[in-house]
Amino acid sequence: MRIAIGIEYDGSSFHGWQRQPFGSTIQDELEAAVSKIAGEKVEVHAAGRTDRGVHATAQIAHFDTGAIRPLQAWVRGVNSHVPDGIGVTWAREVDERFHARYSANWRRYTYLLLNHAVRPALMSTKVGWCHHPLDLEAMREASVHLLGEHDFSAFRASECQANTPFREMQQIGIERSGDYVVFEIRANAFLHHMVRNIVGSLLYVGRGKCDPSWMKWLLEAKDRTLAAPTFSPCGLYLSEVGYDEEWGIPSGSGREILGRR
Repeated sequence: MRIAIGIEYDGSSFHGWQRQPFGSTIQDELEAAVSKIAGEKVEVHAAGRTDRGVHATAQIAHFDTGAIRPLQAWVRGVNSHVPDGIGVTWAREVDERFHARYSANWRRYTYLLLNHAVRPALMSTKVGWCHHPLDLEAMREASVHLLGEHDFSAFRASECQANTPFREMQQIGIERSGDYVVFEIRANAFLHHMVRNIVGSLLYVGRGKCDPSWMKWLLEAKDRTLAAPTFSPCGLYLSEVGYDEEWGIPSGSGREILGRR
């Protein structure tokens, strides 16, 4: 049978999602825990392969198993075998045609930025930080140029293995909540480091280093070296994955970030 699960994690203690020869990844830890409950070797597939230091409030994954277990065994049982910082939030049996990655219609990432003169301490691994005053209206004006389907080569990491640089940007929201600026970015899929590269470039606009029209110029130039440096992974969260209703995947099931999903 095929089981879908929701997962949240603090990425600061792990080397990203994807399995590595030296271990210490979310996938390594989760597969080991699920395999213990299943009594057999299990491979877990996720909707998004988050990088080292990136968090998730609503990662979606699936695995196949011949083991018959109560659904709570895939939640509380698995959680008893994973380290602190990883937790399964729900589990349900799904059609065997469902695939956490390939059945997804879109992903939403949330970037949480502390915009304050003093760097974060308790939240140092949970938020990005910018001490410069930011013009949110200028950043919003710049972000409009990114909406729609484009070649996002200017925001693509050199080691990205995607077959094409084209992605459909469906939504970008930029809001302030006290000392925090919250970026909500939704697309059908993302390139390697794409969100962090976009946030870094938007901050250049917010600081007044570049005009909002610079974002349009970057898209058209298709040159990663012209955009801002890759911004910190600390404030980045995979916060929602969208699927067709037929799969029965809970919508917006992640925990809130500053009152947002």
